[in-house]
Amino acid sequence: MRTQGTIIIRGIVQGVGFRPFVYATARKFGITGSVKNLGSEVEIHAFGNRFEEFLEVVSRGTPLSQIDSIDVQDMRGSPPETFTILESGSGCLSGFIPPDIATCDDCIADIFTPGGRYEGYWATSCVNCGPRYSIINALPYDRERTTMQPFPMCTACEREYTHPACRRHHAQTIACAACGPHLTLLRADGTPLRAADPIRETASLLDAGSIVAIRGIGGFHIACTEEAAGALKRRLGRTEQPLAVMATPEEVERIAVVSDEERGILRSRERPIVVLAKRDPASHPGISNLHTVGCMLPYTGLHHLLFANLAHPLLIMTSANLPGYPMITDLATALERLSEQVDYILTHDRRIVNRCDDSVVRDGCIIRLSRGLAPKRTAIDLGNECILGVGPELNANISIYQNGFCITSPHVGNVRNPQTLAYLQETIERIGGLIGARYDRIVHDLHPQFLSTRYARKIAGETGAELLAVQHHRAHIAAATREECVGIAIDGVGYGDDGTVWGGEVFAGKVPRLDRVAHLEVVPMPGGDLATRFPERMLYGILPTSGVRDLLASRGWSEIELSALTRQVERGLNVAATSSTGRVLDAVAALLGICRERTYDGEPAMKLEAAASAGKPSAWDLDFLHGSDGCEVLSTRSLIAEAYRRYAAGERTESIAASFQYNLARGVAAMAVRAAEERGTPRVALSGGVAYNRAIRETIRDEVRAAGLEFIINRDYPLGDGCISFGQAVYGRSEEE
Repeated sequence: MRTQGTIIIRGIVQGVGFRPFVYATARKFGITGSVKNLGSEVEIHAFGNRFEEFLEVVSRGTPLSQIDSIDVQDMRGSPPETFTILESGSGCLSGFIPPDIATCDDCIADIFTPGGRYEGYWATSCVNCGPRYSIINALPYDRERTTMQPFPMCTACEREYTHPACRRHHAQTIACAACGPHLTLLRADGTPLRAADPIRETASLLDAGSIVAIRGIGGFHIACTEEAAGALKRRLGRTEQPLAVMATPEEVERIAVVSDEERGILRSRERPIVVLAKRDPASHPGISNLHTVGCMLPYTGLHHLLFANLAHPLLIMTSANLPGYPMITDLATALERLSEQVDYILTHDRRIVNRCDDSVVRDGCIIRLSRGLAPKRTAIDLGNECILGVGPELNANISIYQNGFCITSPHVGNVRNPQTLAYLQETIERIGGLIGARYDRIVHDLHPQFLSTRYARKIAGETGAELLAVQHHRAHIAAATREECVGIAIDGVGYGDDGTVWGGEVFAGKVPRLDRVAHLEVVPMPGGDLATRFPERMLYGILPTSGVRDLLASRGWSEIELSALTRQVERGLNVAATSSTGRVLDAVAALLGICRERTYDGEPAMKLEAAASAGKPSAWDLDFLHGSDGCEVLSTRSLIAEAYRRYAAGERTESIAASFQYNLARGVAAMAVRAAEERGTPRVALSGGVAYNRAIRETIRDEVRAAGLEFIINRDYPLGDGCISFGQAVYGRSEEE
């Protein structure tokens, strides 16, 4: 039996309380020696008769750690008298720092313990909770390499930091009101507001109807009560867009239907926004005019203190940035951009290095991969080369693969503007620097004009890395599975092999050889992007009949506008061709009068789904065609013509919406099932933003399973474009197989 040895533990072992855990375990088993951080591993020199018991316990790790490997090596030498935590050194970079997580129950209890050291202190944390990724400058993870460095520990904090039995033993974020970051309440013009208790004063202002920007872990939120939601929407220019809320657990249960799974996600240490079905679909229209509402529970000490002082049980809590733009993280930018939107600003003086928006989850599927869930580290064998996936254009993030692991960044945004492109570049540099990445291959979207594509070319030119373009929807399927499959990719837009706009695709094969075997009917998009903003243009492009023309005239289209639209469709002038599922759903939303102008991403399809939730679907005839490209094609013209016939006959809007979704999903599933049966493929994978639609996703799932096939959907990455960079990284390896 061994009584001494060197133990090397690799993985996510920094920022998770691993060294104090090892120290406490050593004391328990009478082990002497030392523990040291070495990049993304810990090195333990251990001596003692209970070595094997000690090894068994430390091999389990802490609640936040992820252990990849454990090596035990022989060691010679005399045992020291004590066990010590040594100063960190450089070494392995195969691991990473964990995401920011919610303040734990123990720390919340400390905050509300009368007379305790942490009573009322907003930034209380310990080894098991609080900020991580948002505050780190470099590895190894020690206080001097985080934005806690400017806050030297007071005597009392240092005593806890060095005390082996304390939960804050070697907690790099330890701080209290005497030595830690402080809060300041300002008017919107930057003038300080005198307040003995900034949080209590903020709660009073919110209860009185004020709109307040609040600086949190990963950036600024804008908060207000439900009564002030209308004013906030007008100031933001987002009168139709649903807003997320933060509420007490009791209030969430009162306004929404919460399953056991959803309750677990809400209360998890990641604390994402969870999209829930309202108890009354028509309730809380000022927050959301959909049948759903996005809810999250308080996840920082500041939030818990705020709600303890609020009369209201619910707050609007939305990111303080334009949709698709990076989150605001610093006070100067907040003062510059938010002075017209908010009345007050509650800020703190701890710098945010890496911004992190709130993660969003629906039905257990990730919509936005960010705080709590990202950076995401996935064990996967993609070979020995270092691969960078720069992501798509919309809802982008980045992924870096090396040494058996792929790290995907938090949500970046829509890389259509210089600010978000700069954030993309910053994210690549930050994460790449933390893990010492040296790229062999850079993978980008097939679209030649995307800003992310141009940036990929720039990095390749500077580093000599190989460039690889991957079609958008094939990346979707690669993110879902590397096995042979029939893959369904249904979303808004993606640049296709033929230069048209894809978005309703069925592939067959195995990455990297995924052949397009079926798709939705290719239809015109009059005016290109203009048809996405005004979906009635999409409707006429698909169904250019006198009846639709008369319908548009009855809604206020002038004869001049209608004539121009008619000529545009007939002559094909400035008309894109698309097989997009999202654009078809937009057209039906326009037909039914549910959404005539899109004011935020996905609005027509989301409002269509909300209407459909109150309807009862019925089966319609499906029309399948043989495309000139050799693919099977589902006719969406015939589906929309049937929807128009029923609409003109006076059928309930809700039932038409429900039936259209149901039959579109049936048609897509039928093409996938036929492709699988023809090729003897046992599984069907589904990805793409339209798959968030519960009725469409579940109809496809049920049809696939009814055919005796395995149904695959990726719950570890977003179904939407937040999975693309990971799929690109997978293709980066697969192309060389």
